[in-house]
Amino acid sequence: MNKKKQKMYQIDAFSADVFGGNPAAVCVLEEWWADEIMQHVASENNLSETAFVVQREKDFEIRWFTPTNEEALCGHATLASAHVIFNYCDYTDDTISFYSRHSGNLSVTKQKDVLTLNFPADKLTKVEAPKEINDAFVQKPLEVYKGKMDYLLLYASQEDIEQSDPNLHILRAVKARGVIITAKGKDVDFVSRFFAPGCGVEEDPVTGSAHTTLTPFWSGRLSKTRLTAQQLSQRKGDLICEIVGERVKISGNAVTYFIGDIYI
Repeated sequence: MNKKKQKMYQIDAFSADVFGGNPAAVCVLEEWWADEIMQHVASENNLSETAFVVQREKDFEIRWFTPTNEEALCGHATLASAHVIFNYCDYTDDTISFYSRHSGNLSVTKQKDVLTLNFPADKLTKVEAPKEINDAFVQKPLEVYKGKMDYLLLYASQEDIEQSDPNLHILRAVKARGVIITAKGKDVDFVSRFFAPGCGVEEDPVTGSAHTTLTPFWSGRLSKTRLTAQQLSQRKGDLICEIVGERVKISGNAVTYFIGDIYI
């Protein structure tokens, strides 16, 4: 049976070194594959995200898949896709324009080794915590907010974020993409972690899209437009975030872990 060979890249995003940040797989396609095939590839990769990209003249369409479903927005896999295009696709401009059918126009700009995402800012509403969140977290948050895709839980200290150990089985039932927990940082403006067991990602190492929620939240609380951030997963990730009107700029590094071929 004839199989098609496809180049695939695995990139560690929001890290200057391999084994840090958040790994994402990237496939640059000539035309879109069937959704079922892209989902199978993402499930086989078993990474938090696999990005698929198709070039349309100078712009690129992009889609993101977790091991279980397609996502509406993903920051680290967009950063990883830009790293691939800048370094392996004979692309000479310093800005890449992406289009997502779910999230509209996105872009990534390169300045030396730093890549900067330009994403829409999230809007938050203060809410009461749903039962699943109250049951999943032993330590109760100070405040709870709901954005477009995720819940955000505010805690008093960085230690609260580091020591948090939610019941992921209970958290899987939360009616949202995931749950962000956050507090003011010791060495950075704010720290966070992100849990999305309902999407097949128990804890995401570094979540660019969550920072479209975190940045406007902390910008308002700290009265700053430019903030430093760290996601406190085991791999850790460092980000620089800036609120610009109704957009968020999220900057970080990316590094190639492997380049290989898959056969479909």
